[in-house]
Amino acid sequence: MKYVIIGGSAGGIGACEAIREVDPVGELALISEELFPQYSRPMISDLVSGKASFEKMKYRGDAFWQKNNVELKDGQKAVHLDFKEKCVDLDNGEKVGFERLLIATGGKPIVPKTDGVDKKGVFTFTTVSDAERLAAIVKKNQRAVVIGGGLIGVSVADALVKRGVVVTVVELKDRILNLILDEAASRIIEDVMEDSGITIVTGQTVKSIIGKFEDDTVVEGVILSNGEEIPCDYVIFAIGVVPRTELVVGTDVKTNRGIIVDKHMQTNVPDVYACGDVAEVYDFVYGENRVLPLWPTAYLGGKVAGYNMAGKKTEFPGGTAMSALKYFKVPVISVGLVNPVNDDDFDVVIHHDPLRNVYRKAVLRHNNIVGFTLVNDIERAGILFFLMHSLLDVKEFSGILVSDDFSLASLPSAVRSKLFMEGTRWTASPE
Repeated sequence: MKYVIIGGSAGGIGACEAIREVDPVGELALISEELFPQYSRPMISDLVSGKASFEKMKYRGDAFWQKNNVELKDGQKAVHLDFKEKCVDLDNGEKVGFERLLIATGGKPIVPKTDGVDKKGVFTFTTVSDAERLAAIVKKNQRAVVIGGGLIGVSVADALVKRGVVVTVVELKDRILNLILDEAASRIIEDVMEDSGITIVTGQTVKSIIGKFEDDTVVEGVILSNGEEIPCDYVIFAIGVVPRTELVVGTDVKTNRGIIVDKHMQTNVPDVYACGDVAEVYDFVYGENRVLPLWPTAYLGGKVAGYNMAGKKTEFPGGTAMSALKYFKVPVISVGLVNPVNDDDFDVVIHHDPLRNVYRKAVLRHNNIVGFTLVNDIERAGILFFLMHSLLDVKEFSGILVSDDFSLASLPSAVRSKLFMEGTRWTASPE
């Protein structure tokens, strides 16, 4: 094969499309552990809640592979890479040779060592298979313990509540969504979740998972680090993911937390690229490469990798942490650095309207926006992100960035012109 891609999610899809834009005929194969990999992972909670079917979750049709002349090797796992021979070994014994390779293996769920983790009724929540298994057993008035109060934990809690499940969320930190929200914004979401019947336990973790008296292999409850016992019918680990770098362990590919890539998404090994949750890409806020496990970033990274694999020199424009969610009917957008550690280096402007549960926050460094949070009013997200990504000096109007009246009309004419000129060149996500 001229091109081989390992991983069929957002990054792999983006790479296929970019390659075919440049090279319509070069042999292209994609290897995926999952059957029908072209689905939206952020939508797996909608499958559990019943809001979406699997067909609705597909962001590319089944004809995508044939249309783009891709040899899809789905349901097959890459188990070994040989860069000297330039081939990928699959778990069925097949060897797939390549000229150029993209590693888009994504992330794997974090499951800490916990007594009883192998019992029936324990789940992770990363793939559509996880969601299908959970959706198949959910019944009204059952009890679930969700371990982790981050994005994954909140999403699965929302889905289970919609199915009539009694949910307890256990979060090790002092508040939920602590990586993307400050204390005030987190409290808004916590209040809404508790109003929905969810119990939130913070500052604790699950020490062990206990089984039923009559059958110890089946979940009966959990014991927290403080000794408290919470009865439940199933447990969901929703702590987060780590890059799946196991394929390159022992090879010449350089890694840190993830696979290290340059601005062309190429690793230190010639003709080998990486993108998505497995790679460390450039974060324009921090000015360094970081793991950014984000759906649009994965797709864009795949596009950049695909272009370069096919010979069209393209640079990754830089990304940053970005979360957009709407659970429990509360829209939230959080972008960039929203919880600065050293306040002396930053200016923070906040607008909080408790009566409407509206919260807006912008974080500035040297008169540049480096992060913002919007809760229950997200209309200005596009403007704020443009100002942030363009590194524009906002000193002249920083005082009104989070006010009720802030809009396009609030910007100086020169800034508005720049926005209209440059806004059209942003790359959209596959959704």
